[in-house]
Amino acid sequence: GCPSSWTPGEAARMESNIRINNPADISVIVIYFLVVLAVGLWAMYSTNRGTVGGFFLAGRSMVWWPIGASLFASNIGSGHFVGIAGTAAAGGIAIGGYEWNALIFVVVLGWLFVPIYVKAGVVTMPEYLKKRFGGKRIQVYLSVLSLILYIFTKISADIFSGAVFIQLAIGLNLYLAIIILLAITALYTITGGLAAVIYTDTLQTFIMVVGSFILMGFGKCLSGKNMSHVKAGCIMCGYLKLLPMFIIVMPGMISRILYTDVVACVVPEVCQQYCGTAVGCTNIAYPKMVVELMPNGLRGLMLSVMLASLMSSLTSIFNSASTLFTMDIYTKIRSRPSEKELMLAGRAFMLLLIGISIAWVPVVQSAQSGQLFDYIQSVTSYLGPPIAAVFLLAIFCKRVNEQGAFWGLMVGLLTGLSRMIAEFAYGTGNCVTPSNCPFIICGIHYLYFAMILFGVSTIVILAVSFMTKPIPDVHLYRLCWSLRNSKEERIDLDADEEQDKADERDEESEEPGCFKKAYNWFCGLDQQKGPKLSKEEEEALKKKLTDTSEVPLWRNVVNVNGIILLTVAVFCHAFFA
Repeated sequence: GCPSSWTPGEAARMESNIRINNPADISVIVIYFLVVLAVGLWAMYSTNRGTVGGFFLAGRSMVWWPIGASLFASNIGSGHFVGIAGTAAAGGIAIGGYEWNALIFVVVLGWLFVPIYVKAGVVTMPEYLKKRFGGKRIQVYLSVLSLILYIFTKISADIFSGAVFIQLAIGLNLYLAIIILLAITALYTITGGLAAVIYTDTLQTFIMVVGSFILMGFGKCLSGKNMSHVKAGCIMCGYLKLLPMFIIVMPGMISRILYTDVVACVVPEVCQQYCGTAVGCTNIAYPKMVVELMPNGLRGLMLSVMLASLMSSLTSIFNSASTLFTMDIYTKIRSRPSEKELMLAGRAFMLLLIGISIAWVPVVQSAQSGQLFDYIQSVTSYLGPPIAAVFLLAIFCKRVNEQGAFWGLMVGLLTGLSRMIAEFAYGTGNCVTPSNCPFIICGIHYLYFAMILFGVSTIVILAVSFMTKPIPDVHLYRLCWSLRNSKEERIDLDADEEQDKADERDEESEEPGCFKKAYNWFCGLDQQKGPKLSKEEEEALKKKLTDTSEVPLWRNVVNVNGIILLTVAVFCHAFFA
């Protein structure tokens, strides 16, 4: 409960004193957003967004540092500032290990996975699986599941955490704050494509890291200039991932000491009074410190930082989600869409995503004892492991086929959903009111459950694959690790059907009017029709897009850095354990 010296009325009075209402803070926030919009508009001018490859992959022209910054920025959202600091306030330093585990996985991404994706010449992950396994059902299932994960974990959680911050700082209504944020985010994502996302992400990362010291998708990798740039981008992201322990976890723990009555409240009525959620107030640990401790001007900068990380994550998710929907789902509904129709469908889908995500915010608010980071990780643990098993086996075990992958995913999905639905239905409970969920379903911690689910999915995939016919090597050149350097021509599974689609894509073009031209340019729909490429030029372009060669010097530099990064990861775990 509360000590007698602390009354809710006093707390409310303090709240009213610390809202952002001084010229220094407001001017910092306004200048920041003007710069962001300027960067987004610059990306509209300077990149080719009129083709699917230009809009979604930034024309494969990115150098290493924007890739690294963008990977980091879209991974660390405001969900991390609010969620990790909140869990640190509730349970201590251990949560920082989550971020350090990523050091190992960015190396795995850059050295093992991306070379295969680049050689395969794919735009999205489900597209890789389509080339690897053929058929449509895995690709469609994965696209739908990715969108579900985006809505339930990424978008809702990020929107909620950004709104928690704005509520504390400015005192705006939760949903009004959400709408203003989404309007700005949608404006530069819908108009700018991936180039705007990456350039604004780079700006946001700089501001976020600097701001935090005073007190972060795969498509990113696939847009790299060459393999050395991709690997260097992954290494940069890895080094940046060392920071959250010191700039997020520790402030969360400090906040619990400074504001014990508020951040560590236990009695539901008291928690409701302080932060509007009966299950606990640990989520406000980081925002509370920023709003209470920082001087004018810096407080405005930190609010900008939080909004930066929120918008950074959302722009990436909207771009990835609309890419998935457009390339993997919409093309199944409409057999021969024009390029322009695809671009419009992607933008319309972004708007639908936003609506569903806002509706899910109240659930996020009260799940997992009010600990946002636990909620995000638990949903991912119930739905993610089967996908991890499929990608791992698709690359490293060429015997795995479509039937094995599909049934592994289905068994994994049913197992994961049964746990997730039970948990939402019964609630996770807390030390005051335990959950009534049967022990056999909810008794295992979600991280152990994820390991079991991964194992079950792997066994099903391998068992079904070995009981059915293998895929001939001619369909697998440069799609598996063992065949990554083969020079033979690959015959894609379902290649005939793809060719028919490509032939039908050309639409009759007529000269648009002035208004239409302006609208097309603003939304990146004006197709700059280049000269028709000859067969040789087409081959050369394809070769450039699938090239994984590296200059020996830079290859050695990134390899040494990769080893150093792994050593640092092991040292940090050992030192803080």
